[in-house]
Amino acid sequence: MNYQSDSQSVGFKKRLKLFWALSRTPHGLIDMTTPCLAALLWLGAFPSLATIVVGLVTVFAGYTAVYALNDIVGYRSDRAKLQAGGFEGDAHASDLDAMLVRHPLAQGVLPLRDGIIWAVAWGLVAAAGAYWLNPFCLVIFAAGCLLETLYCLLWRVSPYRAFVSGAVKSAGGIAAVFAVDPRPSPLFLMFLFLVIFLWEIGGQNAPNDWTDIEEDRRFGARTIPVIFGPDKTRDIILGALFLAVVANLVLFLLAPAPFGPLALAVTVAVGIYLLLWPAWQLHESARKTDAMRLFNLASHYPLALFVIVALRLLV
Repeated sequence: MNYQSDSQSVGFKKRLKLFWALSRTPHGLIDMTTPCLAALLWLGAFPSLATIVVGLVTVFAGYTAVYALNDIVGYRSDRAKLQAGGFEGDAHASDLDAMLVRHPLAQGVLPLRDGIIWAVAWGLVAAAGAYWLNPFCLVIFAAGCLLETLYCLLWRVSPYRAFVSGAVKSAGGIAAVFAVDPRPSPLFLMFLFLVIFLWEIGGQNAPNDWTDIEEDRRFGARTIPVIFGPDKTRDIILGALFLAVVANLVLFLLAPAPFGPLALAVTVAVGIYLLLWPAWQLHESARKTDAMRLFNLASHYPLALFVIVALRLLV
C-alpha cells in the first residue's frame, strides 16, 4: 500500500477545503442561483447548451473570486479581530459563511500569497467567460470587483457601505441578463436591481453585521447596527425586506414568461417564510441568534425563486 500517496491525497483534500472556505463556497453555490434566476426570468426559456455551460463556469468562477477577494482586502482587519479574540461568538456556530473554516487567511491556515493566486486564477476564468458571453458582462464583473474592494475599505468609514454591497450582489444578476440578451428592458433591470439590493441589505448585510456588533464597536467599524443601533436596524431590516418582496412581485409581472396567480402567490409565500417572518422575529427579540437565523434563511431566497422559475419553464 502506498502510504505516501494516501497522505498526499489527504493533504491535498484538506488544502482544497481551505480554499473553498476562503471563497465561502457553500454560500457561494447558493448565491450562484441569483444570476441563473435573472437569466431565466428575463429570457423566459432555457438558453442554448453552450450558454448554460459557459455561464455556469463563469458564475462559479466569479463568485469564487469575489468572495476570496473580500478576505484578501480585509486580511489586516480580520487578523486584528482574531488576535483580539474574535470569530468565537455563539451566533456564528450556525453561520452559513463559516461552514468550513472562517477567514482561513486571517487564521494563518492558508498563506496570503496562495489566497491571492487562487482569487486571480478564478478571476481570469470569470473574465474569459464573461467576455465570451457578452463583452459588457466583463465590464460589469470588473466593476463588481472594484466595488467589493471599496466595500471592504469602507469598514471603518461609513455604514452606507451596505449600499455598495447591494450593488455588488446585484451585478451578477444584471450581468446574467446581458449574457442572454444584449438589449434587455431597463425597467426589468431596475426592479431586478431593487430586489437583489434590498434583499442584500435587509437579509444579508445588516443581520450578519448584527452578530458582530460588539467586535465592530471595539474596532471602530461603522456598520448599520453600530451606527444606528439595534432598534433602528431592525426597522431597516424589516422595511427593506418588505420592499424586496413587493419589488419581486413586480419583477415577476414584468417577466416575458407569464406567471399565473398560483405561481405569484408562491413567490409571496416564499418571501414571507424566508424573509418577512424571520425578520419579524428578529424585530421582536433583537437577539443575535435570530439575526443569524434570518441571514441563513434569507440566503436561500434566490434559490427558492430560481426553483419556482425553472419549474414553470419546464412545466
